[in-house]
Amino acid sequence: MKSLADRLVPKALWYLPAGLVLLLPFVPSEMGSPGLQAAAPPATPGLADAGPPLRPASVQAPAAPPAPPAKAPFRYVWGKAYHILPETHTDESGYFSLCEGHNGKIYVGTAAYGFNAYLVEFDPVTERQRIVVDVNKVCGLPTPAKPTYAAQAKIHTRNFVAPSGKIYVGSKQGYRRGKEDTADYPGGYVIVYDPKTDKAECLGMPYPGEGVNDVTADEDAGLVYVVTCEEHHWMILDLKTRRYHEPDPKLRLTPYAQTLLDAQNRAVVLSRDFQLIRYDPKTRKLEYLTLASNGQPVGRADDKLGPACWAKTADSKTAYLIRMSDSRLFRIDLTAAGPSVPVADLGRLLPGKGFDSRGSLIVGHDGKVYVLIRVDNDTGFGKGYLHHLVSYDPARNQTVDHGVIAVRNKDWFQFHDAHGKPKPWSHGFHTLPDGTITPLHVHMALHMARDGTLYATIIYPFTLLRIAPQDYRGQP
Repeated sequence: MKSLADRLVPKALWYLPAGLVLLLPFVPSEMGSPGLQAAAPPATPGLADAGPPLRPASVQAPAAPPAPPAKAPFRYVWGKAYHILPETHTDESGYFSLCEGHNGKIYVGTAAYGFNAYLVEFDPVTERQRIVVDVNKVCGLPTPAKPTYAAQAKIHTRNFVAPSGKIYVGSKQGYRRGKEDTADYPGGYVIVYDPKTDKAECLGMPYPGEGVNDVTADEDAGLVYVVTCEEHHWMILDLKTRRYHEPDPKLRLTPYAQTLLDAQNRAVVLSRDFQLIRYDPKTRKLEYLTLASNGQPVGRADDKLGPACWAKTADSKTAYLIRMSDSRLFRIDLTAAGPSVPVADLGRLLPGKGFDSRGSLIVGHDGKVYVLIRVDNDTGFGKGYLHHLVSYDPARNQTVDHGVIAVRNKDWFQFHDAHGKPKPWSHGFHTLPDGTITPLHVHMALHMARDGTLYATIIYPFTLLRIAPQDYRGQP
């Protein structure tokens, strides 16, 4: 099947809507990208040019053997890389969409900008991939002949796996593909896929003109909570009537908000000004609660720290939160009656500067908090950025930097074409002085499978990185 990237190499990142620029990395152009360049070998001095006879004192010493590769001043967390099905994305891109199904298979959402979006299944046993959700097909939409802003171009949602095993996702708009692309976006859809039957169903459009950014299902209550984008409305779907309603039309959520279900099956979400909003399906009432750490707000609408990513513990009584551009970890008590919710500032998970953490905070099956954090590489060992895997153990109140994630199988993607030219959208990895390939610009998601294996997604090229338990546990 011909890759969508071969059909279109996008040229217009400058047409991005303002609300979407926040989650895009600043990356060099492909022509200016260092790409996967091996470190240049050190220059070796040679003998002086032959000429008139030289006196012995002026003869140079024999050339020294080349220096061995430098040793990294940090640990590596090795993983096996897989290129996500190229026919399912145009720009080697995807977002927060990553989960493990009850069947042990991994599900990844993709972005085919201007055309379509897909949910891809990865089988850890066979290492094979297949498309399980074609958004256009499921929603009864034609796939455009040429790229358009009106397309369902992304699955941006974190995949929500319900107790039934069904996987809930949503579609979202992409970006305008040139000045001539003036189409209006009709709105995104909520989709549910059942791995047991291998069938998907469209659950309708929550809010016309708005994409779907997050989907969380409470199947016991027969409700699905949806966060929209770009205006960040909070919508609720009644699965019996198939109707959506908005509990507070004036409420706006923090960008890329995520709904959690607490121990009492109340839905909680963060508002634009970082209040904790709680909805009780039994009473159908909303509560607006204050979040503060040592009397200081956890965030403000204008603080420029980027979206919040949070995850809850297995008992649904506690949530941990990190901001995109800050490495501080917060612990939130979801059982608090209000009007104030206790929040603990647990400090920075990682020193450095230039923090960037995207959709990658999780609470593992071992009870520890795991997160990927990108920092500026100021080690003197290579350049660019480094992506660290960090964990926090609540039982010991201990933080561990497991190391920089790296690719073990260097042949998972061909970075150059037959003429030696870098392929489009292949600038997201770089080679360190010791020859190690590691992500450069953007990670997008992190998930722990039931066997302890970690899966991460990295873009440019769109890659699933599989990290075995023995490759990150027991460190340092």
